[in-house]
Amino acid sequence: MADPKCVIVRDPANGREAELPVREGTLGLAVIEVRDLPSRLGYFTYDPGFVSTASCRSAITYIDGDKGVLLYRGYPIEQLAEHSSFLETAYLLIHGELPRPVELTRFTEDIRREALIHETLRKFFEGFHHDAHPMAMMVGVVGSLSAFYHGELDIDDPAQRYISAVRLLAKMPTIAAACYRHSVGLPFVYPRADLDYSENFLNMMFSVPSLQYGEDAQWYLDPVATRTLDLLFLLHADHEQNASTSTVRLASSTGANPYACIAAGIAALWGPAHGGANEAVLEMLQEIGRPERIPRFIARAKDRNDPFRLMGFGHRVYKNYDPRAQIIRKACHAVLERFSPADPLFELAMRLEEIALNDAYFIERRLYPNVDFYSGIIYRALNIPVNMFTVMFAIARTAGWVAHWLELKADPGQRIGRPRQLYVGAPRRDYLPPAAR
Repeated sequence: MADPKCVIVRDPANGREAELPVREGTLGLAVIEVRDLPSRLGYFTYDPGFVSTASCRSAITYIDGDKGVLLYRGYPIEQLAEHSSFLETAYLLIHGELPRPVELTRFTEDIRREALIHETLRKFFEGFHHDAHPMAMMVGVVGSLSAFYHGELDIDDPAQRYISAVRLLAKMPTIAAACYRHSVGLPFVYPRADLDYSENFLNMMFSVPSLQYGEDAQWYLDPVATRTLDLLFLLHADHEQNASTSTVRLASSTGANPYACIAAGIAALWGPAHGGANEAVLEMLQEIGRPERIPRFIARAKDRNDPFRLMGFGHRVYKNYDPRAQIIRKACHAVLERFSPADPLFELAMRLEEIALNDAYFIERRLYPNVDFYSGIIYRALNIPVNMFTVMFAIARTAGWVAHWLELKADPGQRIGRPRQLYVGAPRRDYLPPAAR
C-alpha cells in the first residue's frame, strides 16, 4: 500500500509505477517531489515558465493569489505597511524576525555606514553616455562592485555574507541616484547620516543648491513624499519566486559573487513584463490622452482581436485584488492632492480607475488596478523620470534579493540550478562537405 504522503504515477505504456513523495509547507499547496522521476520512469517534467513547479524551499514570503494574501515572514503586508518601515521590513526579510529597538538602531547605522560608494566607482559613470538608460548603468555599476569587494569576500562565512547583503542594500540608493544625476549632468550628491533611507535617496536625487537662496527648497523632504516612497519600497521589497528573484537564486547557486548575482536580478527586472509595468501604465495613459476617450479604450480592452491591453490591471499571481494596491491607493490620492492636483494625466488615471472598478467586465474577471497602476502615478507626482521607474523597483527589491541569497547560501541541501528541456531540434545527422550539400 502506498504511503499516504506519496502519489503514485503509472506509465500505461509499460505498467511501471513510481511513488513520488508529497512535501507539505506551512501554508499553500503541497508539492510532489519529482527529482527521482527520470530514474524511476524515464521522464522529465515539462512546465514552461515554471508556473506549477516549486524550485526551492523558502521561508521568506508567502502569496495566496486567490485570496489576495501577501505575507513577509508570516506578517500580513497590511500590518507591515501600517506599522513598519522599509528598513525594519528589510531586517525582517533578512533575519526572519522583527528587530528589537537596539537591533534596528544597529542595522540602520550599518546601512548608513555602507551608503557611500568608492570614489573610483564614481568614475565608472563617466564611461556611460549621458542618455544611457539608468537600468543599463545599474546593471554595470552594481556588477562592478564585484571588482571592489571580491578579494575580501568569503561566501562560506555567514558574517561576511551578511556584510555583503547590508552593503548592497545601503549602496543601491546611492548608485541609483548617481545614475539619474549622470543622465541630467548634475554633480553627484553624497549620502547624509542625518536622513533616513527614503529621505537620503530623494536628497541625492534632487538636491540642487539655488543661486538665489543658497540652497534648494527641499520639497522632496516633505513628509508626504518621504513616507509614501518608504511605503512603496516596503510593498516592493519581496514577492516570492518571481523572475528576478529566481534569477538571483539561479546565479547564486553557482557560487557567483553576490554583487554579480544582484546585477543579474536587475537585468531580469528590466523587462517590461516584470519591473517595467508601471512605466507601461504611464505610456498607456498618454496614449488614451483625455477622459472622454476612455470608453473607446475600454471597448478595445474587451475586444479579444485588439492587441490593446489596459496596463496596471490584473496580476499574474493575484486572482483577487492585489493587497499592495489597496494599501497604495490611499497614499496615491494623498500624493496627488499634495503635489499634482491639477495634472490632467492624474485626472485621467483616476477617472480610468473609477470606470474600471465599476465595469462588470473587469469585476467578473477580477481585473482590478494593481500596484503598478498606482506606483507609476506616484513616481510621476514625485518628479521621478519614467526611465527611473524600474530603478526604484530595483532599490526596493534588493531587500528581497539579498534575503533569498542569504537563505540559499545557508541551505546545506542547495544544488546548482540545472533545468531540463524538451528538445525539438533536428535528430542526429552527419556532416556533409560543401560539395555534397
